[in-house]
Amino acid sequence: MWQVRKRQAAKGFTLLETMISLVVLGVGVLGLAAMLADSLAYMQGSQDAFIAQQKAEEAAEAIYTAKYTNNATFAQLSNNTVGNPGGLFLVGPQPLLVPGADGLVGSVADSGGTPAYIVYPGPDGKLGTPDDVKQALGNFTRTIAITPVAGYTNSLNQVVITVNYTTGRFQRAYSLTTYVSAF
Repeated sequence: MWQVRKRQAAKGFTLLETMISLVVLGVGVLGLAAMLADSLAYMQGSQDAFIAQQKAEEAAEAIYTAKYTNNATFAQLSNNTVGNPGGLFLVGPQPLLVPGADGLVGSVADSGGTPAYIVYPGPDGKLGTPDDVKQALGNFTRTIAITPVAGYTNSLNQVVITVNYTTGRFQRAYSLTTYVSAF
């Protein structure tokens, strides 16, 4: 008697199933790579956020120092506009520059000055040696907007300092609001 053998179905993946799974895996890996790139750019942004905060605080401290050491009058602590040519601070976003002769950051004396920079240790790893590296802060701008507070008969001004910067493909801003009084 002849025995008929049944052919067993082949087990495993077909070529089509393997290709589809590779495409799905590839899309997932590309998504993770894009997320990693954005994460690295965001991490670089944390250093820039710290610099922006420090530059905003630097401007506020310069305003307070000028006012309370009598280097500037209350009237001078305002924006320099057509209606107020005696104001010390420029209107609109300004590049970060080394303070001019008046020692105030963001003032009319800074125009055309040297760009501000951060100093990093050079190859020897020591800060304060001739091989230190200066990194210009060209991707930062600072706006100092000074406005009188209504109801205080020109004795209180609101100061809003905004530092805008670009880090990676992200546009960011840090804003600091403070007040300065005539007294």
